[in-house]
Amino acid sequence: MKRVIKEIYPYVIILAVVVLIRTFIATPVKVDGTSMYPTLKGNEFLILNKLGHPKRFSIVVVDEKEDDLIKRVIGLPNETIEIKNSVIYINGKKLEDKYGSGETSGYDKIKLKSDEYFVLGDNRENSRDSRVIGPVKEKELKGTTNFILFPFNKIGKIDK
Repeated sequence: MKRVIKEIYPYVIILAVVVLIRTFIATPVKVDGTSMYPTLKGNEFLILNKLGHPKRFSIVVVDEKEDDLIKRVIGLPNETIEIKNSVIYINGKKLEDKYGSGETSGYDKIKLKSDEYFVLGDNRENSRDSRVIGPVKEKELKGTTNFILFPFNKIGKIDK
């Protein structure tokens, strides 16, 4: 019996480490749909950093009721966001947005709370984001991502 326990002990340790890493540090996440196109495409797998702190333009995973959403952080806590004529304004100043493609539909001025973020998909004409679901609470953010794991020909840091 001791011999069997001694033989399986390393596998138990490995399994425990994998479970801890996936639960608290990093886990794979799959891109579903075209809301982050052209930056990300459907069926790509990313590594989600659960310890990452979102900054402006970080790619985040939002825990939405029906499913997880992969979006880009545009507005940070306590900022005022407004979208007019496809231009995003942060605290009244035009945001230089190099990530968005397509027309960005308007959004009335809103002041984010101290625990809220405003997120948009890069494919602005085909994205369910803060323009639809409203600001995202910090507790709804599962983490940040900037690394493609699959397909293997794209493995590495996200370009955009």
